[in-house]
Amino acid sequence: MNRKNKLLIMKIVSLFSVVRGYNIPIIILAQYLSSIFILAPEKKPLHVILDINLFLIVFATALTIASGYIINSFYDSKKDLINRPNKTILDRLVSQKTKLNVYFTLNFVVAVLAIFISWRAFLYFSFYIFLIWFYSHKVKKFVIIGNLMATLMAILPFFALLLYYKNFYEVIICHATFLFLLLLIREMIKDLENIKGDLANDYKTIPILYGEKTSKIIIAFLTLLTVVPVFILIEKFEIGNMDLYFYSCLLFLILFLLKLWKSNLKEQYLLLHNLLKFLIVSGVFSIVLINPSLILHFWHKIFSLA
Repeated sequence: MNRKNKLLIMKIVSLFSVVRGYNIPIIILAQYLSSIFILAPEKKPLHVILDINLFLIVFATALTIASGYIINSFYDSKKDLINRPNKTILDRLVSQKTKLNVYFTLNFVVAVLAIFISWRAFLYFSFYIFLIWFYSHKVKKFVIIGNLMATLMAILPFFALLLYYKNFYEVIICHATFLFLLLLIREMIKDLENIKGDLANDYKTIPILYGEKTSKIIIAFLTLLTVVPVFILIEKFEIGNMDLYFYSCLLFLILFLLKLWKSNLKEQYLLLHNLLKFLIVSGVFSIVLINPSLILHFWHKIFSLA
């Protein structure tokens, strides 16, 4: 392999790192599983998977999130050089100009896809793209509102599905509330993890303005709040064997809090951050536990057609 090809591969890997390509498949899977088991359980899984409009929504969402990571990386380049030096070195193999070109190209493709779906979809994705840019450019430096807005944008992909299926059942609100709390806790852990870079770049975060202890107290309060949607989901709604996941979550979050109060180093906060990511990702796969028979019937159908 010559030097030119090696450089090209490195730039592709760099761009993959910038758009966090390892996260996007999880979001796609979460949208499809949510559609099958929570938002449209009355439909057959194969009908949901073959729904062209749903595919366009999921694909447009994936591209929007990828472009969001690019613009976020563009504005955070100085901060990330302090907080994530190794990743930043890899990300800088692609020039800022190239990143912006890819950013605008992805957003153009999203706009075209959204027009094919409906004018409402076009307005939704236009607003989503603007919101991500506004957050990256202005809002993320502000205390509290930056955390809330980052969390809101993380659950917006599922709001698109709600609009599509016109489904606003209470069980969905409970699932969304639990996810919102986990994501908000993760955002606040990231603030503890990134204190040095945030301080150097004049970011106004809770640990910088009010101290790490105050930040930990708020995180503990948010963690305790997760008990409310979990209790309602288990006691009031039929969620199949997914209650095993929620019981595990409660135990996991108790251990998380014990570890949080003993943590004071970047590496320890990074571990807590990764543990929360594991909890969120495992929650995606546990959606199947709501009604495992749907998947069994789906695969039986597939194999019978083969």
